[in-house]
Amino acid sequence: MDNILDIRRRIRSVTNTRQITRAMKMVSAARLRRAQERALAARPYARMLTNVLQSLVSRADVHDPDTGELLHPLLERRDEQRLLLIVITGDKGLAGAFNANILKAALQFLQTKSGKNVEIEVIGRKARDFLRRRFKNAEPRKADSKGPPETTLIGERVGILNKIEYSLATELSDQIIERYTRAEIDAVYLVFNEFKSVIAQRLLVERLLPIEQIGAPSVAEAKEMELEEKRRAIEAARGTGVGLRPADTREADARAAAFATAPVDYIYEQPPRELFRQLLPKYLSVQIFHALLESVAAEHAARMTAMESATNNASDMIDSLTLAMNRARQAKITKEIIEIVSGAAAL
Repeated sequence: MDNILDIRRRIRSVTNTRQITRAMKMVSAARLRRAQERALAARPYARMLTNVLQSLVSRADVHDPDTGELLHPLLERRDEQRLLLIVITGDKGLAGAFNANILKAALQFLQTKSGKNVEIEVIGRKARDFLRRRFKNAEPRKADSKGPPETTLIGERVGILNKIEYSLATELSDQIIERYTRAEIDAVYLVFNEFKSVIAQRLLVERLLPIEQIGAPSVAEAKEMELEEKRRAIEAARGTGVGLRPADTREADARAAAFATAPVDYIYEQPPRELFRQLLPKYLSVQIFHALLESVAAEHAARMTAMESATNNASDMIDSLTLAMNRARQAKITKEIIEIVSGAAAL
């Protein structure tokens, strides 16, 4: 058994660790609230853009009446032989199984696409470090390039999640649209953690391109939170000011949904087809921006829950060490009493 001095030293060390984890939990809770506000603030624009596109689709055919071709290349469906996979994780650890679950979902998706050319674009240091050890770096393939099917890492974006800008999503979507238009890739998938609230999250594999239906994301795979994960999240959110349920935006969504849906003939300054061709790329940018915002919020929620669990474990360890210290002290006192009694009896 350790002596009392060693046990006291361990208690002080664990107590300091508990103070750190408790502080990190409160920091993550504060950042989570700000991330929720940013995601909520971006929702009206996304909803309004979706409604405008849906209105244009209802008033302008997406196919050319003469040739029958699609009016926008982002709607064209091809045989999926060359894929682009975008993986969004965090830049830091101490978030429980947040990053591991995303990477596991990405690997499972890659297994389902074996035998095809898959190019991976990573966002976040954890995805970069993990996938770099498994797949080689390579330049993006051209449309006429030949070679055996393989999985390669073509790009990485690290250190951008602390301050997400819409320009980042626009830059990424422009690159994707350019490559998809030149037929260098046949489909684009996105792996991220969808966040609605602390207890309403989903790990998604979503298909961005080709666009099948505006306003209805094409979900390839989805994994809901388990009951035990929800229970831990509820315990972690107590006393932090973080809401457990999604914000009530039904009134704002109803107003946005009523826009451009009246059964009348709108007069557009530009032809509906031209507006549709210009706005559809913005729809892709909004989807990527939405995924980035929600992934950051989900990371903060996961870190808040992980730090709550670490704090509770530290408290349990302190109780256990305190009990061991009391037992050691009692054993020492008992030994001293026995020695005194034995010495007195010998006299």
